[in-house]
Amino acid sequence: MISNGHIKNPNLRPKLRAAGLVLPLVAFVGFTFAAPLGTMLVRSVYDPVVADAMPRTLDLLSDWDGKAAPAEAVYASAARELVKARQDRTLGKIASRVNRVRGGLRSVLTKSARRLRRVDSGPWRDAMIAIDADWGDVRTWHAIRSAGERYSARHYLNALDLQSLPGGAIARQPDERRIYLPLLWRTLWVSLTITALCLLLGYPIAHLIAHSPPRVGNLLLILVLIPFWTSLLVRTTSWIVLLQTQGVLNDLLVAAGLIGDDGRLAMIYNMTGTLVAMTHVLLPFMILPLYSIMRAIPPIQMSAAASLGASSFQAFRRVYWPQTLPGVSAGSLLVFILAIGYYITPALVGGSSGQLISNMIAFHMQTSLNWGLAAALGGILLACVGALYLIYDRVVGIERMRLG
Repeated sequence: MISNGHIKNPNLRPKLRAAGLVLPLVAFVGFTFAAPLGTMLVRSVYDPVVADAMPRTLDLLSDWDGKAAPAEAVYASAARELVKARQDRTLGKIASRVNRVRGGLRSVLTKSARRLRRVDSGPWRDAMIAIDADWGDVRTWHAIRSAGERYSARHYLNALDLQSLPGGAIARQPDERRIYLPLLWRTLWVSLTITALCLLLGYPIAHLIAHSPPRVGNLLLILVLIPFWTSLLVRTTSWIVLLQTQGVLNDLLVAAGLIGDDGRLAMIYNMTGTLVAMTHVLLPFMILPLYSIMRAIPPIQMSAAASLGASSFQAFRRVYWPQTLPGVSAGSLLVFILAIGYYITPALVGGSSGQLISNMIAFHMQTSLNWGLAAALGGILLACVGALYLIYDRVVGIERMRLG
């Protein structure tokens, strides 16, 4: 209770002070994380461009049975609204949305809007079909009606290589258009593989650092941290120099007589390059959690196990390994989540066979400008990470994860 500017409840003042200290962090998280994430998820299902530009046409199409070409009134309304959209300079956005539903309709809409300016009166059906025969195809009107839905799961269906048929049924895309699910499975496989490689390489390195003399251990830890002081772009492009056909590694193999000059290995611009470069970049994120756990394990425990008759392997399996599981789980989760959304490294060294789903998201954001589909792909990726978190919490328990 506040009276005359003073707080009577003595327990309230520390709470208000703590809330005041937390507010900047909450605002920062909301502005940099929650707001962009929410915008992305909304954009994946909400697109009002066609609905705002062609409201009368879509209203008439809502009563259309979809079996034959629509009535004359639909053609007349579409003609007027297309001409107006061209005058308002929104025709390009409308044509792009409709073209995403059915390819080839962008040119139909732009050409028709340009020529319909010179048409004074109907019949509008004949005039529009004379401009382009696609106006007599019911699939054109299905595409316009579908693109005119303000809220739609169309982008998520496309992201899962599915499509909505005119009757409302869901079917798989043709074989030549199934690209996103294979990319998603490839991304999950690559992320799991990189996590396993980082664990296999990082576990003995972390053990060596944790149980070396302080001077040696500090030197090794600095070597692990050096990549953080180097640009990611520099670290990635250095692998191009090392792994390319005429690169350092192939030259060494040829000089050693292991391969012939005409049998140089293709280790870059493919999946090999992606695995090698990403493992190198993400390895410190596995080593550091493992090291923080291992340095707290007394070495005398292994000696005690040996004195009780356990072999080295038995002592490791029953004494040492269980104590390092919090670090193993923390490092594995961290590496997997970073790997599943990686973009720069696959783009530089992956070639066509080493690309991941993140590269397709970037393509739709920067090149095709299909932000709705990019948002849907990002939403599916977010759902995969969320499912992984739930599985991890169920199997291991998030409370057991320790970073230090």
